Amino acid sequence: MGVLKRFEQRLEGLVNGTFAKVFKSEVQPVEIAGALQRECDNNATIWNRDRTVVPNDFIVELSTPDYERLSPYSGQLGDELAGMVRDYAKQQRYTFMGAIKVHLQKAEDLDTGLYRVRSRTLAASESQNPHQGHPGQGQPAQPSAGARPGPGGYPPQPAGAPPMPSAPPPGVRPGPRPGGGQTRRWIEINGNRHQISRPTLVLGRSTDADVRIDDPGVSRRHCEIRAGNPPTIQDLGSTNGIVVDGQHTTRATLRDGSRIVVGSTTIVYRQAEG
Repeated sequence: MGVLKRFEQRLEGLVNGTFAKVFKSEVQPVEIAGALQRECDNNATIWNRDRTVVPNDFIVELSTPDYERLSPYSGQLGDELAGMVRDYAKQQRYTFMGAIKVHLQKAEDLDTGLYRVRSRTLAASESQNPHQGHPGQGQPAQPSAGARPGPGGYPPQPAGAPPMPSAPPPGVRPGPRPGGGQTRRWIEINGNRHQISRPTLVLGRSTDADVRIDDPGVSRRHCEIRAGNPPTIQDLGSTNGIVVDGQHTTRATLRDGSRIVVGSTTIVYRQAEG
């Protein structure tokens, strides 16, 4: 079972079903959870062969009506979202520099149903008091037009805010940065990596597919990844379609960290120079 599905099931039983009533607006907890996963993927930093560090301190900005409706449950929802991030990081073999915190915050510039996620990496000593000097308060970053999750990373920090770590902890050496060379592409499914070593890669339930996905919601030949410039994914007339970075589509451009959902299976597209 996927991390997001487990997260949804946990929420269903909380506060005697209160969350099911509270989340009848456009903002759904699983959307926020997916945005936090993308925030980790998009801001992952490779320090060495065995350690990839991702943010551990997150702010979910909500419109005033959404924030007022959710604020009574912000502590419990924040804990559940933090637990989801922890589960996802374990699955992806990510690590953190400090405790995982997820805070809800009101943003006057957001309309009902829209939200924005920002993140930063805090060492354990800094995360003890995450609200003191929290960056971005009163200086919201502008969301992309029509998009729910906003750009990764906090805006420039005001004076007195805890500094972003500029170096790995003692004893940890940063890994080499990818240099020029051929682009390596692969996908990750349930913790397994599949290299993309040909111009097209067909995903589906059939044994004839290049990557077989054992999922009843996946068609025999569900979709195809095309390793062009830019790389794309194309639906092959599947029954249930594809969702790329939260959007139902038949064709989409892929970037490093793009999340593809087919049936109940999540696929992460990866690429790197080297």
